[in-house]
Amino acid sequence: MNPDELVDVVDENGAVISNVSKRKAHEQGLLHKTVIGEIVDTEGRWLMIRQSSDRQDAGQYVSPVGGHVQSGESDETALRREAEEEVGLQGEFTYELIGKAIFNRSVLGRHENHLFVMYKIFSDVEPVLNHESESYRYFTEQELKEELNLHPESFGGAFHFVVDSFFPALRSVESHHNTSTY
Repeated sequence: MNPDELVDVVDENGAVISNVSKRKAHEQGLLHKTVIGEIVDTEGRWLMIRQSSDRQDAGQYVSPVGGHVQSGESDETALRREAEEEVGLQGEFTYELIGKAIFNRSVLGRHENHLFVMYKIFSDVEPVLNHESESYRYFTEQELKEELNLHPESFGGAFHFVVDSFFPALRSVESHHNTSTY
């Protein structure tokens, strides 16, 4: 999205107040919507994208789909557009709305005050990465839990917020001990 493209300034419930350029929204810390999509395949594995060196979470794993909702655009249309732009997911795919939460941080000299509109996408897509990403990896849910616990620095700040706000069960790590008897 071009920094001069328009986004809707919203209240904490997502109701539109006005519209401004994305640049102005970030300069002034105005609340605006961003769609986030976690992709889970038919084996229950989570797709994670490692950000390119010029991104806000450089070298860290982040949600595979995420981007601004353009002024007047529906959340679902933005989700489909971002899924195609960021991982090459085209056509029909299944998704469910998980919820909404406000993510507010300062990063790379701008103030990101986003109303995250969180989706879970169900797809076996083979990702086609754009310039924002350097690699990807599929994690089983258990691997993701363990990695979040043992190496939290491997994940970007926005993903930690997503986990804490929408998927808190990913913070609990079960131990798998062999309990068989001989």
